[in-house]
Amino acid sequence: MRRWSTALAALLLAGTGLSATTAPASASRTVAGTAPSSVTCEVGWGSYGKTGADTSYKPLTDVRTGRHECFDRMVLDLEGAGHRPIGYRVGYVDSLNQDGSGDAVHVAGGAILEVRVAAPSYDPATGRATYRAKAGRRLPGVDVTGYRTFKDTRFAGSFEGDTQIGLGVRARLPFRVSQWDHRIVIDVAHRWGVLD
Repeated sequence: MRRWSTALAALLLAGTGLSATTAPASASRTVAGTAPSSVTCEVGWGSYGKTGADTSYKPLTDVRTGRHECFDRMVLDLEGAGHRPIGYRVGYVDSLNQDGSGDAVHVAGGAILEVRVAAPSYDPATGRATYRAKAGRRLPGVDVTGYRTFKDTRFAGSFEGDTQIGLGVRARLPFRVSQWDHRIVIDVAHRWGVLD
């Protein structure tokens, strides 16, 4: 009888251990589909407009985007600006209207972030295009399909030394703007608050 009790106790303990190890694994697969992330996203940047003062005009040469665990990123490259401040104004607008003509440019998404940089998309001395984009069209070479926050990009135009871009985002979300050498970097968070 003692052998039977010991065997039964061993089976019960083994069964308890088995259920304890399988439940969390299936729960994590159900919730995320991947291993939990150890990244904490601190995105208390706010959604008010942001500006930077400029010292000189340098032509815009490229616009590209990328994805991060906490935000989507847009990078505007300028021709050799170095460490000199680059002028910009970034903020949410109800509609994107071209400078000069006032024509509306359709931008898909739940909210529109207007990006203005003190950099023409052409060389002011020669008139040669330095960034080949067409007004009202998507930014060349930029595909935001599958991004969590970015939904659309549109070139509004380049007028009197400024270039104007529309960035369609999922909703009015917090964002930050910074300058890294000859680049303006815009990060738009995936959501509000601090994420663990």
